[in-house]
Amino acid sequence: MSEQDEARPPRGGITRKQLLRTAIVAAPVPMLLGAGPVLGRADAQDAPLQPTPMCDDGDETHEQIEGPYFKPNSPLRTAIASGIPGTRLTLSGFVFGIACQPIANALLDFWQADDSGAYDNSGFRLRGHQFTDARGAYTLSTIVPGLYPGRTRHIHVKVQAPNRPVLTTQLYFPGEPRNNTDTLYDPALLMTVRTVSGGREATFDVVLDVPGQPPTTPPTTPPSTPPSTPGGTTWADGRTYATGDRVTYAGVMYRCLQGHTAQPGWEPPNVPALWQAA
Repeated sequence: MSEQDEARPPRGGITRKQLLRTAIVAAPVPMLLGAGPVLGRADAQDAPLQPTPMCDDGDETHEQIEGPYFKPNSPLRTAIASGIPGTRLTLSGFVFGIACQPIANALLDFWQADDSGAYDNSGFRLRGHQFTDARGAYTLSTIVPGLYPGRTRHIHVKVQAPNRPVLTTQLYFPGEPRNNTDTLYDPALLMTVRTVSGGREATFDVVLDVPGQPPTTPPTTPPSTPPSTPGGTTWADGRTYATGDRVTYAGVMYRCLQGHTAQPGWEPPNVPALWQAA
């Protein structure tokens, strides 16, 4: 079996992420007695689907070190390899909480090496952040990272549910010879990877050790908030901010790094990709 066609090995049989993915992809998050999505076995053929209303099996995504090449304030974008040579890779998945609920508006910040194994430390090539949609889904368009001394192929990511701690981890490719010698490699962080026309496709579902939340729609009507200090306003849920806008929150002034519409959980101290202390 080639590395491209080798699927992520199950840990102790069917994993929670497989069950969650089946339910979310198949239908708009059905509920079982109000407790969570009705989940089905990903590999079931003729057997009836088993409902799994709770997620308490310890399948949370493992944490790993940040490494030396992380840079804050990456661009807001889902395609991070435009014009960069290499094997095209589309990575997709979902972000869930431990209550079987998808997490909408979760922040994912990706960074990786290029085809030759080098990181861009002066700019933002192969770096970018995005937010999950209302289903808790994300998609990243990139390239397969190259190798550099001492490491196997991997992609770095930080994941943060709104107003929750940041998970820092790394995602790995199955079938890589260096998986056996890389001391940081964790088989629990293997993506499912396959070869497709024009490149590869990979999937990985993140499970955060936080309560999930039903899909939500961000508010669209900005409230009226008077300025709190000259040249700035108090941060407000629902207000649209442009790059360079300044606000105060909890008595601290912040500068907007990316244009966006504010919503609960995106307060300046909680999302460093959007706000920087001024």
